[in-house]
Amino acid sequence: MASPTDTAEGAPRGQERPVAEEHRRGDETREAVIRGRGLTVGFGGPPVLENLDIDVWRGEILGVVGGSGTGKSVLLRTIIGLNRRQAGRVEIFDQDLDTLTPAARRRIGQRWGVLFQQGALFSSLTVLQNVAVPIREHLRLSDTLSDDLARLKIELVGLPAEAATKYPSELSGGMIKRAALARALALDPDIVFLDEPTAGLDPIGAANFDLLIRQLRDTLGLTVFMVTHDLDSLVTMTDRIVVLGNRKVLVDGTFRELRDVDHPWIQEYFNGIRASHYDLDKMETA
Repeated sequence: MASPTDTAEGAPRGQERPVAEEHRRGDETREAVIRGRGLTVGFGGPPVLENLDIDVWRGEILGVVGGSGTGKSVLLRTIIGLNRRQAGRVEIFDQDLDTLTPAARRRIGQRWGVLFQQGALFSSLTVLQNVAVPIREHLRLSDTLSDDLARLKIELVGLPAEAATKYPSELSGGMIKRAALARALALDPDIVFLDEPTAGLDPIGAANFDLLIRQLRDTLGLTVFMVTHDLDSLVTMTDRIVVLGNRKVLVDGTFRELRDVDHPWIQEYFNGIRASHYDLDKMETA
C-alpha cells in the first residue's frame, strides 16, 4: 500500500494528517482492464474529481468507498462515459475511449454492463422485456432467440421463471436488483459496474446478493467495479478497496490493510462502531 503523503480530508484545520497521494500502481503481474489517469470532473463549480488516477485489475471485485459527496458514483459514470471530463483519459482493455471511432466505441461498450442505483428498470416493460433491451439493440437475433436469451439471464441471477412476465412495480427490492443485474449481464460482459447494489435490501437479501455477485465473478470471470457503503459487502466480497477523498484516490488496499491507515475518516469507517465487530482472522479461518 502506498505511503502517506497527501493532506487528509476531514482532519482538524491546522492539524492535517497525511494519507496516500497515489494508490498502488505498476503492478506488472496483473492486467489493468480499466485505467484512469488525471481524471478531472466538475459540474460548474469546484471539481468533484481532480487529477484522479485509478487502475482496476482483471478478475477482481473492487469496492469504491468514500464520504458523502466524494464522487464515487461520479467516478463510475465518468468511466463509462456518462459524465464529461474536463481533463484526463480513460482506457478500457488498453483502448483510449477518446480515440475510438463511434463504431469501435459501441463495440467496447458492449463489453461492460451496469447496475444503476435503484435498478433503473423501465417501468412500462416486463422483466423479460427489460433484460431483452440490450439484446435487441445490439445483437442480430430473432425475437424468439432474444427472449430465450433474456430468460437464460433471468435464470442466471436466481429469479424464478414467472418473474419474467412481471412489471417492476410488482417486484420486491431484491427482485428488482436481480432483474437489473440480469440486464447488465445480457451481452455477456467482461466488466460489471454496480452502483450501491445492496442499498435498500434487508440483511438476508443483501447477503444473498453479495454471494450471487461473487459466484458470478468466479463462474463467468467477471471484473466487478462496485460503489458501496455496505461494510458487509466490503468484508465478504471485495479483493481490494479504493477510498476516495480530496477529489482523488486517497489509498487502496484490502479491508485489513485499510484498518491500519492513519487517516481520521478511514479509521472511523474501518475501525468505527459498526466495523469493530469484524474479526478478520476468525473469518479467514472459518
